[in-house]
Amino acid sequence: MKENYVIGIDFGTDSVRALVVNADTGAQVGTAVEEYPRWKQGKYCDAGISQFRQHPLDYLESLESAVRGALDQAPEGVRQNVRGISVDTTGSTPVAVDRAGTPLALLPEFADNPNGMFVLWKDHTANEEAGEINRLAHRYDIDFTKYVGGIYSSEWFWAKILHTLRADEAVRRQAFSWVEHCDWISAELTGITDPLTLKRSRCAAGHKALWHQEFEGLPPNAFFKELDPLLDGLRERLFTTTETSDQPMGTISKEWAAKLRIPEEVVIGVGAFDAHMGAVGALIEPYSLCKVIGTSTCDMLVAPNEEVGHLLIKGICGQVDGSIVPGMLGMEAGQSAFGDIYAWFSRIVIEPVRALLGDAEAAELSRKLIPYLAEQASGLPVTPNDIIAVDWLNGRRTPDAKHTLKGGLLGLNLASDSARIFKALVEATAYGSKAIVERFRNEGVPIHQVIAIGGVAKKSAFVMQTLADVLDMPIKVAASEQACALGAAMFAAVAAGVHDTLQEAQEAMSSGFDAVYQPREAQSAVYRQLYQKYLEAGNYIENEFLQKAHLQFT
Repeated sequence: MKENYVIGIDFGTDSVRALVVNADTGAQVGTAVEEYPRWKQGKYCDAGISQFRQHPLDYLESLESAVRGALDQAPEGVRQNVRGISVDTTGSTPVAVDRAGTPLALLPEFADNPNGMFVLWKDHTANEEAGEINRLAHRYDIDFTKYVGGIYSSEWFWAKILHTLRADEAVRRQAFSWVEHCDWISAELTGITDPLTLKRSRCAAGHKALWHQEFEGLPPNAFFKELDPLLDGLRERLFTTTETSDQPMGTISKEWAAKLRIPEEVVIGVGAFDAHMGAVGALIEPYSLCKVIGTSTCDMLVAPNEEVGHLLIKGICGQVDGSIVPGMLGMEAGQSAFGDIYAWFSRIVIEPVRALLGDAEAAELSRKLIPYLAEQASGLPVTPNDIIAVDWLNGRRTPDAKHTLKGGLLGLNLASDSARIFKALVEATAYGSKAIVERFRNEGVPIHQVIAIGGVAKKSAFVMQTLADVLDMPIKVAASEQACALGAAMFAAVAAGVHDTLQEAQEAMSSGFDAVYQPREAQSAVYRQLYQKYLEAGNYIENEFLQKAHLQFT
């Protein structure tokens, strides 16, 4: 009997991962990870102004290397039996393209222009434009932000487009349309990148681009023209319809089939964002909150449309029919920084060591530091007088997006050592997660369990136990090291016709769970008190400290 194999490709912030899976048994027969070389060198980014750009060549080169590496690991004969490929990416990560759908940075005159590159999800250069979108939408006849929590974010499609058009006249002249990373890379694999005809992801369009069936697609041109005449006419060069990720984008091009040495009949599925496909790989079910925990978090929730479709949930990152599981309402929330906060604290410690003692000593410290701090912090008691940290070091995504906010540490004294500060930062990320859970519940959406995937979930028992204690809920950790790529592989199996439904693909290909963290009542009781202090501290930073600082220093 002929075996069927599919490939899930997961484009993360720092690297791309490819996973080859037997679509009939779920056996994972090959995997490889490739870092983005230009991104690793820090090119085209400026953290001081929250500019984070990625070159399309990083995606193309790393994709080819990762897929070929994963297939090289697989047993003989697998290549000839690959049936489908699906891709997930970070988002919103759009790029300006020319009439042929080529990202501008692939043209010689834009090769080193960051504005012709993909604007990474965590780029916050469009804070001002996001504010303008919100102000116009909230006074318009129809509030076009009502299905994205009532607040449009600088991390999303339209804000990034408007900022780039304002900032760069050359891009403004050359850009015919704009395409999300998950749409462009899937279309690139088919060789058909015409921005007027390529299929657009329901996930990306609904959560980040204000697409909704009620609006007959995107908001009208009149809305965007009033926002800024630079947007006049762009809507007609974008899209009206969208597709869920169980649908095919097309068939692989001869060029890519030859590069990857796989059959020319391989089906390419419609793409989606990493967290959404990761939730599928982690077996999300109605009213289960799936937390994708890495540098940031994305929190996924699905529910039957007939039960919650009438709700307009305030302050989240969108509610979209079919964005996660076809036929169900997909809801998204998340935190702008999670693991990034631990990495920030690590850099504060390590960089002086690097400057004073050299790279070798710094590298050794970097390898040991976070595990050491986690071990020390896990032995500390949880008391009502502990340090309180606020986790907005990269702004706040949910609830109520506001990326101009700042983090903070309160309650320091001369006994506040590195382990205690690290413990407070971990607790702050957990409090941020609790604020999301509380928002869903207050808006009428119950949460029955928590599922965790991602690097932090797999690597740090201390973080996960703290999270369980703060949420006062059990947390199941998906077994797969590559849940996002596995979810993409499941979608590929459906798009290619190996399985008829996504549920069938999940049942056949799932890896299950390998850890459960139970809340500890004594710690949870104290955290309920500390969480209230966290809310008070955040309220002070947002509504008093930052406003007074702005008045004093501007």
